[in-house]
Amino acid sequence: MLSLPTDKAPLKVSYTDPTASLQISARLARFFQELHDGRRLAIVCLGTDRSTGDSLGPLAGTVLSRYSSRRFHLYGTLENPVHARNLDDTLVRLHNEIERPYVVGIDACLGKSSSVGCILLGEGPIHPGAGVNKQLTPVGDAHLSAVVNVGGFMEYHVLQSTRLHVVMSMAELIAASLMNAVNSSLPR
Repeated sequence: MLSLPTDKAPLKVSYTDPTASLQISARLARFFQELHDGRRLAIVCLGTDRSTGDSLGPLAGTVLSRYSSRRFHLYGTLENPVHARNLDDTLVRLHNEIERPYVVGIDACLGKSSSVGCILLGEGPIHPGAGVNKQLTPVGDAHLSAVVNVGGFMEYHVLQSTRLHVVMSMAELIAASLMNAVNSSLPR
């Protein structure tokens, strides 16, 4: 029997776990219950297409853009990434375009070797750039982060030498899980 953690505890699941999408979708659907009071969903996919490890967000955004759903606003794709240089402008634009947004931030992160390949889902903002010692504006009411490689030493080099297969697999899983949650919990 699948045991889901409580809503307050962050969810941590490996992208190779056959139940990963189910676990992520179920938790997101509970988070999205806040959207029934007139709030609109905005998904901000952070990262750059110039670094394999940091491309998780734009890859997830590109996969999500193929669904062309009117039930959420999307910021950050391979074509138009949201990164350190345009993050604040993007957040201003988001808040000008959407009244009372519920924002989900998506980004890659570095972690312990035992966590590589894990997707983390929690309430509260994501802190982009933290893995490379940048202090950027936090993003989100909820966040999805994917541990793409090991942190702690030569972070920029580590991000450049991250396996694209792992990053792409996690981006596709995140996008599919988000769409499942949107389809199961948001009105059409």
